[in-house]
Amino acid sequence: MERITKPTLTFWQIWNMSFGFMGIQFGWGLQMANMSSIYEGLGAKPEQIPALWLAAPLTGLIVQPIIGYLSDRTWHPVLGRRRPYFLIGAILSSLCLVWMPNASSLWMAAGLLWILDSSINISMEPFRAFVADNLPPSQRARGFAMQSFFIGVGTTIASALPWMFTNWFNVTSVAQKGVIADNVKWSFYIGAAAFLCSVLYTVWTSKEYPPMGLLEEEKAKEQKKGFGAGLREIKEALTHMPKRMKQLALVQFLTWPGLFLMWFFYTPAVASEIFKAKAGTAAYAEGQNLAGLTYSFENIVTFLFALLLPFLASKISMKRTHFICLMLGSLGLLLINLVQTPEQSWMLFVVMGLVGIAWSSILSMPYAMLSGCLPENKIGIYMGIFNFFIVLPEILASLFFGKIMEHWLDGSRVMAVTIGGVLLAFAAILTLRINED
Repeated sequence: MERITKPTLTFWQIWNMSFGFMGIQFGWGLQMANMSSIYEGLGAKPEQIPALWLAAPLTGLIVQPIIGYLSDRTWHPVLGRRRPYFLIGAILSSLCLVWMPNASSLWMAAGLLWILDSSINISMEPFRAFVADNLPPSQRARGFAMQSFFIGVGTTIASALPWMFTNWFNVTSVAQKGVIADNVKWSFYIGAAAFLCSVLYTVWTSKEYPPMGLLEEEKAKEQKKGFGAGLREIKEALTHMPKRMKQLALVQFLTWPGLFLMWFFYTPAVASEIFKAKAGTAAYAEGQNLAGLTYSFENIVTFLFALLLPFLASKISMKRTHFICLMLGSLGLLLINLVQTPEQSWMLFVVMGLVGIAWSSILSMPYAMLSGCLPENKIGIYMGIFNFFIVLPEILASLFFGKIMEHWLDGSRVMAVTIGGVLLAFAAILTLRINED
């Protein structure tokens, strides 16, 4: 298949096409910083938390390859190829973010999370393909780094919102058991508006190329094949992955469970084991707010470090850049063991700052390395399949790590975060095996 020569885009064109990712990260950031505490506040036990997070990986496993397949074959005369999915996902996600903090029971919150994560995945998956669609290979590292920048900005603000409402606007952070605190409620409302507005900005300020290599009659033929043909194509793509994609998949398979364990347990670890408080108390809320603030600091580091990533990658290669970043993230998670009391909690900013460096690379370098080995007309479907190696380990962690918490770790959230650091170190070592040629 012929490849068209794509023009080099300006800084602001790359900025516009990536801006919507900031809104998507409001959805993820509010989850990562608050859902475990919301679950515990609604009565969940520590060993139940992993299973309650099962929505994110299962919806990603199902939704992303399907949306990738459909968006590869979509062309709207106004909205283009990927942007219809950005818009639909943003509308649905924003509605869920408004409903989530009004959940009155544990299972209501869990059910809303399933709908929310499905909607976020509808928006998120085409964004990865959007960069590869619109940028020449020489600019893709810059494009994915710009996405990392906006992910960092979005998560910084989203994670800090509960702390901001409490400390700047005197909104209470304490609530009775079974009720979500007002500072968290308002954070979700602001997140809903930010999600929708930022995606709308990208939809109306960016343009797309028509799908390559598909003549009108070929497109009509593809559309008549139906859903079964789509499943067969997903299976075929999965069995014929490029070699570099397989190498990257193994790295992802170890990287993401390390992150999941942090998201599952970091905030409750700070509130219950460092601040030594129980859910519903003022001390627990203080620990929870501090954890959110350190998440914000992590993401400040993420978006600032994203500006350096293209330079580092050009000097020492993308895989060596990713190796160094993962090792620093591993060190950060291991350092949580040095934080024993609230007086030492300043060290959590060091912990999450190092994680922020890793997070910046995780959000860009694997996708930049992957995009160069994919066929142009199947970038969406392969990006969706690549997500398998993020969500499958999370499914395993969600299903089985609760038993590990209960029987081997004695419910220690800090030890769970430590295991996450060990997994990041193994992923870093495997990065050196990737063939970038």
